[in-house]
Amino acid sequence: MKPRSSKTLAINIAKIASEKLASTILILELKNVESAPADYFVICSTHSQPQTKSVFDEIYYQIKNLGITLPKIEGLDSLDWILLDYFDVVVHVMTEEARNFYKLEKLWSDAKFFTLDEENKPISFKRENLKKMFSAPTV
Repeated sequence: MKPRSSKTLAINIAKIASEKLASTILILELKNVESAPADYFVICSTHSQPQTKSVFDEIYYQIKNLGITLPKIEGLDSLDWILLDYFDVVVHVMTEEARNFYKLEKLWSDAKFFTLDEENKPISFKRENLKKMFSAPTV
């Protein structure tokens, strides 16, 4: 069933990433952030390049099967950071090293932050908890 909103699409993508064992999954709501390139970002970490590709593949094929327009894709050459651009939702699948280096959460700190609870339901996430999520200080 095709998601009815960009928020639903972002949540579905976060759930798929969770099923593939991606870690530190965050949904950033950017609707009220000036000059934001999308309504939502989904950012998740992986432990290796093969896992990055695996998470990407699962998101790509599951969302394709819902009838969503195919995304613009960047990063398949390096596999450290793969970006899927669904226009209203942009997905960042990143190795932990790339995520610690680029610090997207700091760059987009004006966004509302969400994560998934144990039942894969979105819950608010406080930005001050970001420091606890990463091995290297990021904010």
